[in-house]
Parts: sequence; C-alpha cells; structure tokens
Amino acid sequence: MKAVVLTGLVVLVAALVATTVWLWTPDKTRPELEALYLARPGDMVTVAGTRLHVRDTGPRDAPAVILLHGFGASLHTWEPWAEALDDDLRVIRLDLPGAGLSPPDPTGDYTDARVTTLLLALMDQRGLDRASLVGNSVGGRLAWTLAAEHPERVDRVVLISPDGFASPGFEYGKAPEVPWVMRLMRYALPRGMLRANIAVGYANPEALSEPTLTRYRDLMLAPGARQAMLDRMEQTVLRDPVPLLARITAPVLLVWGEQDAMIPFGNAQDYRRALADARLVSFPDLGHLPHEEAPPRSLPPVRAFLLASATDRP
Repeated sequence: MKAVVLTGLVVLVAALVATTVWLWTPDKTRPELEALYLARPGDMVTVAGTRLHVRDTGPRDAPAVILLHGFGASLHTWEPWAEALDDDLRVIRLDLPGAGLSPPDPTGDYTDARVTTLLLALMDQRGLDRASLVGNSVGGRLAWTLAAEHPERVDRVVLISPDGFASPGFEYGKAPEVPWVMRLMRYALPRGMLRANIAVGYANPEALSEPTLTRYRDLMLAPGARQAMLDRMEQTVLRDPVPLLARITAPVLLVWGEQDAMIPFGNAQDYRRALADARLVSFPDLGHLPHEEAPPRSLPPVRAFLLASATDRP
C-alpha cells in the first residue's frame, strides 16, 4: 500500500512539474515592450523618485484632466477617449507604478497614499495647480481619494465603476487574502485564462478584441509587473469611504455599466448618498469597462461634463 501511495505521489508531483514547465510564462524584455507600446522616449519620466510612463497631449493652456486606469490595465485603455478629448483639453495619462510600461516602484510602496504623492508631484512637475480626474475601478478609488484629501487641487471628478466600498474579500481596515491562483501568475499567464478574467469586465465578452487582449498580456509580462500587481493587492487596505467622500467639493459624474460583474451597479447609489454633488450616467448593456467596450457611446456625457470645467474654474 505504501508503495502504491508513494508511486501515486511521484506521478502527481511529476505531472505538476510538467504542467508548470509547460505553462511557464517568462517576462518580456523592456526594449521589446517599449518598441510596441511607447509612443515617445520622452514619455518615460522620473516623478518623486520613480520612473513613470506618462502621455501628455492637447493644448498646454487648456484645462487639464488626468486619466487613471484600473487594476491590471495601462494608460492604453484610454486611447479612444484621449484622442477625442485632447482637441479641447490637456489630457494626461499615466501607467501606475509596476503597471504598463512604468517599472515597479523602488520604494515597494503601492498604497493609495503613495499614489496620491506621485499624482501631486506629477501635477507640480507639469505646472498644474488644478486638474480634473477620471478613474476606472481602482483608478476611481485613487481619484476620489485625491479629491477628498486635496480638494483645492481638483476641478471635476469622473468615477467609472469606482472601487472603494467593502465587498467579499475586501473588508475595511484589513488587507485582503490574495488567492493562491493569483500568486501563480508570477510563473504562468495562459492567454485563455487571462481572456476569461478580462472578459468579465465586458457585458459582451466578444467585444474584447484579440489586439486588446495581447496588449494586456504583453504589459503584464513586463519585468516585475506581476509581482507589483500582487504587492498592490496585498497593500490595499480599504477605509470606510463615506467620511472621505463627504469631503469632496468638486462636482462628480458617476459612469456605470449596469451589467458590471466586478463592482455592482447598486454601489452607484452608495456614492450618490455620500457625495454632495453627484450625478449618474448608466448604460444598461455595458459592463465594468464602458470606455473600452463602447468608447464612442460612453464618452459624450463625460466629455460634456469635463468641458464644463473650462467655464466654472475658480
């Protein structure tokens, strides 16, 4: 019996090793990624001690808007919107540390407080006293956190399916347990598994194109990116958002796909109750990523809202 059990264990271990070797996904080199996804060498800048990938387009003297991507994404998620906005607005997009083409933060700090420091430093570096903020998911949480803690620096806020309220696996005041399956992505990132995870953000999974999937996967394979994603998850400690949201003085536009399978549409009402000046635009047939799933249809209310800042800036 012991021999049978031992043989079974040996076979199991061998199978696991073989599977790991088969699925092992090495990093891509930075030069090959920059050749594909870096528009200009000057877009790589140093801000508050870390390198960031930043695109800054549109008239220098126009009202500025900063676009903040969600978990696992990059500034490229905003491409259709940015191209439509930068005729009238100064549009600044950045890859968060350890995401996209931004290398991991040398401090190892991926907390919201660190990102707030980086955003303020970036604004100072670009000569911006104030800017509007647009954020999706985690980027939405970062946007409203900055607007709450530094209202004097923010004109308007657009929150697209924003993170922030507690949900299963994320409690207030407690770091989440990162699932072991997520930890395995440091070694393996099968394309099919990644497609399934990203497609959850779309009401219509077929709207996730192969080029978009390739971009997501390529940039997740940047050196250190997968570990940075895990570090960001482990360092995310949610605070009760209601007291913070009450401190926001800027007008807020909430944008939500009613088919959102990642952050429930019902949370929109939680934000409306907590915010002093908030309006909601929802799309019955879109999901968590309306700016990717249907850019031309989801942009107009956002554009109108942001352009209003040109006439009501203090």
